[in-house]
Formats: sequence, C-alpha cells, structure tokens
Amino acid sequence: MVTNLFTASAGRALVAPSVLAADFGAMGDDARGVLDAGADLLHLDVMDGHFVPNLTMGPDLCGALRRACPGAFLDVHLMIEEPAKFADRFIDAGADHITAHLEVLRPNEVRRLSDRVRARGASFGLAINPGTGVEGVLGVLEAVDLVLVMSVWPGFGGQAFMPEVLEKVRAISARLGAAQRLEMDGGIDPRTAPACREAGCDVLVAGSSVFGKPPAARGDAIRSVRGEG
Repeated sequence: MVTNLFTASAGRALVAPSVLAADFGAMGDDARGVLDAGADLLHLDVMDGHFVPNLTMGPDLCGALRRACPGAFLDVHLMIEEPAKFADRFIDAGADHITAHLEVLRPNEVRRLSDRVRARGASFGLAINPGTGVEGVLGVLEAVDLVLVMSVWPGFGGQAFMPEVLEKVRAISARLGAAQRLEMDGGIDPRTAPACREAGCDVLVAGSSVFGKPPAARGDAIRSVRGEG
C-alpha cells in the first residue's frame, strides 16, 4: 500500500483495485482485504448518469472508505459533467487524488481545477476516453500529476480491453516527467496488463479481475497484474 502515489518506487507498476467491482454490502472488508493482499491503492469510479450512462458512488462512500482504510491512498476518478462542482467535496471526504475528464474541461478550466485541487493537498489527474485524441492532454501536461487513459468506454465494469488505445499511451508516456504517473482503466487483467506496462502505464486499475476472485485468490491476481506472478 502506498501513502503517496508520486513518491512510490519508480519502475514498479502499482495496482489499484476498483471498488466499483467490490461487494457494496461489505465494502470496508473487501477494501481492507485487497490492501492486505498487496494492492497499492484504491480506485473510486464516480459516475453521474450524464457524462456516462450509469450512477455510482458519491462523497459519502469515499468518506466511508477513508474511515475503513485510514492509511490507504484513495484515487477518485470523476466521470461526471461538473468535476469542479464536486472535487472539494471528495477531498473533504478523504480523497488523496482527483482525476477529471478532458472531454468536459477547456484548457483554462483544467489549469484552474488543478490549482484548486493541489492547493487542498491532493494531486490532480486528467482522463481521456477511447475516442479522444492525445493533443488536449499534451497541451496541459504541466498542470497534471497523472494521465488516465481509458481502455474501455466508461460507464460499466467488466468490459473488454481495447488494445488500440495503447498507441495513445505510448505517445503520452514519451512526454511525461519523472514525477508524473500514467494510469490505465478498463479490462485490465493478467492477460492484458503486460501490454499496458510495456506501453508505459505504471498505475493499473483492476476491477473484476481482482474483486471477481475469491478473497484467498486476490493476492495472486494483484501480483499477476503487477507482473510478479
């Protein structure tokens, strides 16, 4: 488990189980279990029913996870139309990191939101969907701590990995600084993770490939995604 995503060991892929795939009736136990099994951080997929066709979790669930896992790094991915409206509420609830989508932000809005999030002591990331080019991200790289490339269309877990997005990963990876992270989310499992790591991803979001396993098998799944199994 990491307490600071950006001071964690370079050259080692970090695994971020997505709690969207956890048992919501036993969320605290499930989250603690994957951290004890070797997960590096927890990923929260927040959906508003507008930017993506699904509704998921809000700040209260983030706060519950913070209480259940006080030492965990909470990586909040805002798949919502108005990230600036909700970023502070998630930070108040215990989020360590906020990622918003390029598709809903103009460049000046990216920089403004990044400044605000960083001033609150959290880090800031920018995500792009499979159909979005890299140009917008490359134009604001100085304002972000992390870039998240979606390898499925956001909205629902359990989708198949889209290998064509790896070209975007390579293009972004070549431009990142040593203190910036490159994350991938969608269809990540032991079969698809090697190509993601090779392309330059060093944070891998894994949902059903971790939480879909029996608790006793989740450690092996995490190590396999990381490339250690």
